[in-house]
Amino acid sequence: MKLFTPLPQRSLNLRNRLVIAPMCQYSAVDGLPDDWHLVHLGSRAVGGAAVVIAEATAISAAGRISPGDVGLWNQAQGDAWAPITRFIAAQGAIAGVQLAHAGRKASSRRPWDGGGSLSDEQGAWPTLAPSAIPFDHDGQVPQALDLAGIRQVVADFRAAAERALAAGFQLIEIHAAHGYLLHQFLSPLSNRRTDEYGGSLENRARLLREVITAIREVWPESLPLWLRISATDWADAGWDIEQSVQLAQWVKPLGVDLIDVSSGGLVPHVKSPLAPGYQAPFAASIRRDADIATGAVGLITEPEQAEAIIAEGVADVVLIARESLRDPYFPRRAAKILGAQVTAPTQYLRAW
Repeated sequence: MKLFTPLPQRSLNLRNRLVIAPMCQYSAVDGLPDDWHLVHLGSRAVGGAAVVIAEATAISAAGRISPGDVGLWNQAQGDAWAPITRFIAAQGAIAGVQLAHAGRKASSRRPWDGGGSLSDEQGAWPTLAPSAIPFDHDGQVPQALDLAGIRQVVADFRAAAERALAAGFQLIEIHAAHGYLLHQFLSPLSNRRTDEYGGSLENRARLLREVITAIREVWPESLPLWLRISATDWADAGWDIEQSVQLAQWVKPLGVDLIDVSSGGLVPHVKSPLAPGYQAPFAASIRRDADIATGAVGLITEPEQAEAIIAEGVADVVLIARESLRDPYFPRRAAKILGAQVTAPTQYLRAW
């Protein structure tokens, strides 16, 4: 079974091709992960995934999506992540973290509180973006970043990467998808700048390339760096697959090892053609045309479906998101269905 073959990533060896995608839990206080995060992430490591990627983790307080977001902008947060990464590693999985800045989508209520922008009474904070364009018609108008602010964003990503390493993470994924800050710079729908960070594709990709370079300066050569992008905005005149391929060609020599290919999130009220594996063709295009490893994600819910994605060369890994919320042991179930052999934790051997 191709799904259960190892995959080398720099000095690491993924035990299979199943990765737990980062999924926000909106359950932190002051950016600190707690027992919930330990059990949530740890159970998926026990469940047999090769990599468990912690949710979008803010590089600064201003970069949080909601007040419940976890972070890596201070030492206390780094210390709180350490026991979680130790437990993940002890189960034979690789602990990854997605570093993120929400940009104009920051200062939002948690989904179960209704979503949308926080009010001043609810503790709203100023949001930042490439241009002063709100996400939605009733959203907070963000402040357009000046050059000093851009330099601070790069520095914050770099510092968060250093804390991630000290906390025991072995893989970083940069979040440049779903309409958050780095995606906002990439898309012409949200980036109306006229300086060196706007206009041409090369300029719109400048901040992301600077972030990658800054992280690679402190992230060991022996450890992998992944990048999540939205392959398309699903909107006219927006970001698209052709620009995504060009971006992948640019970032590979900078030290990106795999592109995690999602879509959408930049603008509201767009319709995407939701269907099983609907984003996988984007991963296949980038893999083929940019000659870089890719990950497929999005409505992948069946073991046979995941196996076909790897066996047919569509992508190099499959990222499981909501299906892993329904079944933390999806990799073990997939192995049984596909006839692969996986090792059980010693404590669970009597059930195998």
